[in-house]
Amino acid sequence: MKVFQKKYSSILLLLLFFFMVLMVRITLQYIPYHLDVGFLRIKQDYINITHWRIAFFIHVYTSIIVLFAGFTQFPNTIFKRKKKLHRFFGYVYIVNIIFVTGPTGLIMGFYANGGMSSRIAFVVLSILWIYFTAVALYKAIKRDFKAHEIYMMRSYALTLSAVTLRAWKFIIMNLFTIPPMDVYRIVAWLGWGLNLIFIEWIISKRYYKQQLL
Repeated sequence: MKVFQKKYSSILLLLLFFFMVLMVRITLQYIPYHLDVGFLRIKQDYINITHWRIAFFIHVYTSIIVLFAGFTQFPNTIFKRKKKLHRFFGYVYIVNIIFVTGPTGLIMGFYANGGMSSRIAFVVLSILWIYFTAVALYKAIKRDFKAHEIYMMRSYALTLSAVTLRAWKFIIMNLFTIPPMDVYRIVAWLGWGLNLIFIEWIISKRYYKQQLL
């Protein structure tokens, strides 16, 4: 069983690393400052709104830092065994989400494509993302490390919505004939909702049954 769990963890880490590389490639297309590439092609109605444009570029440039810093917090990585590195990247992750990436994502959420449904989805995502991360910090300060780990897992599940949203969009558009904007409305919820359900299942298996909460 331990061998299986180790292999399973290794596969997950490899997948995370693969998706991080994909996100880096997506980020690079906006560097140094391009207004007509990628996602921005469908956001031309908002590109002249100063606070939205600033929020977008800050969010894009800092999100990859969040993905990497969160990746280092997982078990069975060299960073987990190196306490100082683990703590350093943990603070990078937490501070970035609470003060930079989270708030900029919240601003962007109010202008999401797909109407009110999509906007509610992304606003709720941003609020939960900031909340889970802030609670993780509070639990660490209180030295309640089990609760800290649980809230970090919830936080990173939402961090990974940047990846899963795109994955679900690709799957749905290739398997079904649905108007693009309807697809966007679906993945606005699906992209993070299933992540949260999955991580809650993992938490229930790992912690609640052991009565560690």
